[in-house]
Amino acid sequence: MAERKPIESWLTDMDGVLIHEGVPIPGADAFIRKLRDTGKPFLVLTNNSIYTARDLHARLARMGLDVPVQNIWTSALATAQFLDDQRPGGTAYVIGEAGLTTAMHDIGYVLTDHDPDYVVLGETRTYSFEALTKAIRLIDSGARFICTNPDETGPSTEGPLPAAGSVAALITKATGKDPYFAGKPNPLMMRTGLNAIGAHSETSAMIGDRMDTDVLAGLEAGMETFLVLTGVTGQADIDRYPFRPSTIVDSIADLVERI
Repeated sequence: MAERKPIESWLTDMDGVLIHEGVPIPGADAFIRKLRDTGKPFLVLTNNSIYTARDLHARLARMGLDVPVQNIWTSALATAQFLDDQRPGGTAYVIGEAGLTTAMHDIGYVLTDHDPDYVVLGETRTYSFEALTKAIRLIDSGARFICTNPDETGPSTEGPLPAAGSVAALITKATGKDPYFAGKPNPLMMRTGLNAIGAHSETSAMIGDRMDTDVLAGLEAGMETFLVLTGVTGQADIDRYPFRPSTIVDSIADLVERI
């Protein structure tokens, strides 16, 4: 097997890697600071489409993590980039929060419930029966079904919350139509992110806490992968998967010296 090239660019998941339940994980500040000091290209990724990159920048700054807006890549941005490439200037019925609606407006999409090209489903804390019913009827009428990410649950201080993947399953059950997921583990999100910072997969690494999204996405995008054990996937879970990360570490603190 050919030896990998040195890592020149870093992509990292946010929840479970840099922060956990609103608190920075020890070593996260040193990791981000080292990236900025060395000038190496990097992105902080999240499958959560609720927040804009500016929102996340402010949220991380309050925790002492200084991540510039341009170094944040969300499933909402990846979804918008995909739709802009597929059908520029299109129309969509969107279920989601400001992170998704802002991304859609920024690419020039018109948000409408009248014969849209797409139904786009993202994360929200207020899924309404009326909105889901409308989405189902629009898909039945020919709108293409897009979902920002396949995550079935998301974290909260009270415990797991239903996420976009679970709601997408409901719509699929009602329509018989599967969505196209733009977020992880789709390597599309990784490749568009790499393009955004001018990086190449063969000299890039992906850090994540989930085997089924982060590690799989990095693997399929041709990147070196690091699994941290501070989030969803524990040591005992790894062998359940038919693939493995390049390296397993306890936390992001163990990777500071790799930069």
